[in-house]
Amino acid sequence: MERRKFISRLALAFAALSLRPPVGTQLVEQRSQWKFGEFENLLHHPARIKQMFEETKMEAGGFLNNIKNSLNGLQFGFGVPAQEIKIVAALHGPPNMLNYDDYVWNKYKIGEWLKVDDPATGKPAIRNPFYASKAGKDLHYTSTDPNSSDSMYQDTSIQGLQARGVQFLSCHTATEEQARKLVKEQHLTQPPEEIVRDMIAHLLPHVLQVAAMGAAVALLQSQGHYTYTTV
Repeated sequence: MERRKFISRLALAFAALSLRPPVGTQLVEQRSQWKFGEFENLLHHPARIKQMFEETKMEAGGFLNNIKNSLNGLQFGFGVPAQEIKIVAALHGPPNMLNYDDYVWNKYKIGEWLKVDDPATGKPAIRNPFYASKAGKDLHYTSTDPNSSDSMYQDTSIQGLQARGVQFLSCHTATEEQARKLVKEQHLTQPPEEIVRDMIAHLLPHVLQVAAMGAAVALLQSQGHYTYTTV
């Protein structure tokens, strides 16, 4: 009898596990499936000025320049010390793809899909043209003049903005939906879940993926007291 009970319970346990999809393979994520603790730290960041840019339109990544301008305006125009500023870039829709590295852009032809040309070639980008800084991997700037294009203050790359404390957020729901679009539009044979796992493995350094960006935006505004900006 005890042996039969044990086998029955074991079978139920395996059945339950088989019904639970792996992390990163479902449209709706549970709180335990992503780095909620990191988001809480961001939510309660002690900065004096907290600003969030929500971006849903690609527009050649022009919003990166707006983030740079806000940082400079706060620091130099209004005299807010850099360490008292926290800016979040909440990217979903097409801009969500800016959170992924060259591997994703090349393998899934993101430039062709989103009509983003590489400024170095003039052709559809097969690398993420928004990430790397012109100052090099180690960010060696040749000027400290805020007005100089060779200074960190005029660097609109994701890498350069991250170095100034900007936190980029990626939307898990957007990634799931975009994987499904890629399957349909590029006639891919892999299931969407496989593509999602592949992409998540290639998030840019220091990017935080949240379960759903719309919800994250609401919490950042209501509980985190981030001011809201969209351009």
